[in-house]
Amino acid sequence: MQFKARNLRALAEMVIGNAEHFPYRSSSYITEFFEDCDLDFVHDGSTRWAWTAERLAELLAEPALPNMLPERFMTVLRMLMDKADAQEGDPDRSQALVALNGPLIREGFEAYYGDDQLLHVRHTGTRTTSVVANPHRRFTPDEIKLRDQLSAFLDCCSEDELIEDVLLPLFRHIGFQRITAAGHKDKALEYGKDVWMRFVLPTLHVLYFGIQVKKGKLDSSGTSSANVAEILNQVTMMLGHEIFDPELNRRVLVDHAYIVAGGEITKAARNWLGNKLDQAKRSQIMFMDRADILNLFVASKLPLPTKAVQKDEFVIPF
Repeated sequence: MQFKARNLRALAEMVIGNAEHFPYRSSSYITEFFEDCDLDFVHDGSTRWAWTAERLAELLAEPALPNMLPERFMTVLRMLMDKADAQEGDPDRSQALVALNGPLIREGFEAYYGDDQLLHVRHTGTRTTSVVANPHRRFTPDEIKLRDQLSAFLDCCSEDELIEDVLLPLFRHIGFQRITAAGHKDKALEYGKDVWMRFVLPTLHVLYFGIQVKKGKLDSSGTSSANVAEILNQVTMMLGHEIFDPELNRRVLVDHAYIVAGGEITKAARNWLGNKLDQAKRSQIMFMDRADILNLFVASKLPLPTKAVQKDEFVIPF
């Protein structure tokens, strides 16, 4: 991805503090800023804005999903817009946000503060949100504590709480649209799925996803096999039943099915389901177990569910 030279310079001027509403940074503080972003850039004493613009161009050249900014570039923007750096006359950083959106909007992106008070950036055409989320990276000690707290919440929450307080915010954050939870009040209307949602590709084609959620562990040995057999029936029903998209005013089939578990999905369970499904349906199935949920939730910087924070044992200590 490339930005126009004038837009890169405008962003660089904000990083070094030559722009209004941003703290001034000398050479050593520019290096410190990038260190805080977990980057090993060291200012070499050259013209500050030019050197910074070159570093930003390097970050923009890194791989990224369609209509999303690269992860490390997003980290820089979040650090740049940290509300702790608010300047006099701009306590909520609203003026700084207007300034940041000048070059971003010219490149087809828009920045905003989310409910978590962190900066988010979405593509103005597809509304896809750029996320700083690498669930396979090494977590910080604070993130490990947050992961443990969320795991404790998953131990005692209900299936509906898993869906409404964890999965729905997570899928919304990573770019899925029209997320609809069937709930458990009227089982007759579920047709094998707890949630359905859609994802818009860069070509503007739409894929539809159904989600079947189970709170506990999924296994295919001993008494647990009945649970997996139930999942098989529900997934088969999900893939064969149409859903109605009111925005398009038509009925569509689910393209892919997520099997999500609040506990572990064992290898035996995955193999059992794979053997029971025909080849076409196997390619439509994706698995997401507790480890996947925890890692993606923490990497996405989402706040703990309110019900978890209200309980003393889940209070965040930092």
